[in-house]
Amino acid sequence: MSSELLAPLDLAFWHLESTAHPLHLGALAHFGPVPSEPGRRLPSDAGPGRDPVDVLDLLAGRAAAVPRLRMRVRDVLLPVGGAAWSADPDFDVRRHVHEITLPGADFPAETARLAAELMERPVARGLPPWEMYLLSGAPDGSFAVLVKLHHALADGMRAVAIGAGIFDEIAAARRPARRPRPVPPRSWLPGPGQLLGMARDRLGDLGRAVEVGASVVGSSFARAGRLDGRPATAFTAESSGTRRVATVTLALDRVHRIRRDTGGTANDVLLAVVAGALRRWFDGRGLPLPETDPRALVPVSRRRPGAPPGPGNSLSGYLLDLPVTEADPGARLAAVRHAMDRNKAAGPFRGAGAVALLADQLHPLAHRFGAPLASGAAGLLFDLLVTQVPLPRSALSLGGAPLRALFPMAPLARGQSLAVAMSPYGGQVHIGLVADGEAVPDLHALAAALTAELDLLDPPDAV
Repeated sequence: MSSELLAPLDLAFWHLESTAHPLHLGALAHFGPVPSEPGRRLPSDAGPGRDPVDVLDLLAGRAAAVPRLRMRVRDVLLPVGGAAWSADPDFDVRRHVHEITLPGADFPAETARLAAELMERPVARGLPPWEMYLLSGAPDGSFAVLVKLHHALADGMRAVAIGAGIFDEIAAARRPARRPRPVPPRSWLPGPGQLLGMARDRLGDLGRAVEVGASVVGSSFARAGRLDGRPATAFTAESSGTRRVATVTLALDRVHRIRRDTGGTANDVLLAVVAGALRRWFDGRGLPLPETDPRALVPVSRRRPGAPPGPGNSLSGYLLDLPVTEADPGARLAAVRHAMDRNKAAGPFRGAGAVALLADQLHPLAHRFGAPLASGAAGLLFDLLVTQVPLPRSALSLGGAPLRALFPMAPLARGQSLAVAMSPYGGQVHIGLVADGEAVPDLHALAAALTAELDLLDPPDAV
């Protein structure tokens, strides 16, 4: 992988970022101590596995073996305004992998606090845009790992594919990359057939751009006409550049029990839980409910199931009015299910959620010079982000230490104050909440409301 142009959406994410508005994805993974079983065999590259220094070496070695993590972004002459991924000739994994020892008294709370601080900081743009932190110091020998990947480097599914390379099971199965076969030189001038094909493709792109653009503009105008100002005080605010992080774990079997009783999907249930939790949060803050329901952007991968993740971002999104104003929890769930069914029937080319598709049709110069103007437009389209990040179903470990939980963390758009990301793993749903530190100082209250809302839909004593 010597050089590769950034895809249009990746280029958009690269230019949308600023120092006060970092655009990286994150994940906070908690690992238990290595079981002290007689005769237990650790991975060949794991070392003793119990010493944090050994885990740090293991992280560094495995991260350095992922080709994508050795790539940085550089400007190119053609296309004008474009950029490309290229191998960093001075790559040093120790610039990216660090260890921080925390007080062990309340290790989970300390990891969330530190994760918030680290998520505030943009990744270095002159280097491969990622960071990894080993968080050690728990009395029982457990530890955590925080991973940060710039959104230009990966969407959720691609981030999972990249990050999975640190786990024992994936690292052991990794095969050396084959040398690419030599490609015979050919003229840079396209032939007549190629010109005809390029023109036909471009006309098709233009048609799709017009269709997507009309959907985005129409949905945006409709939304602008219905905003009453009050939702903005809770969901959007002037960005302070600070971050708060909270984590929640819900039982996946309870989510599926609700799904079996009510229909729809597990994701519908989780979205309804978020809606109910927001209603509780409004009430706990003493805020009046908004006259119109807040709108969530629900990202949708355009990758085909079973297909390799491939480079770059491949995203669209559905828009969902979270039924916060509905008092009945069953009615909230039904409203979510019906709205998501309509979204799926319409497909990813409709509504303001399709703005990511529009980015694919823009010239690189539009991304380079239009990003400062577009960066504050998210509030016209949606109020908060709610996303689900899939993980492998098999049990994972690092240096023999079992993965207990992995909390995904989504970036905040400029002027927005809350993002919710969810990952099912090991019979649990792990939820990472990221908020602007000044706009949402009580993020812990929203975290508690998520648990309370699940209890409302599925009482703990239910059989």
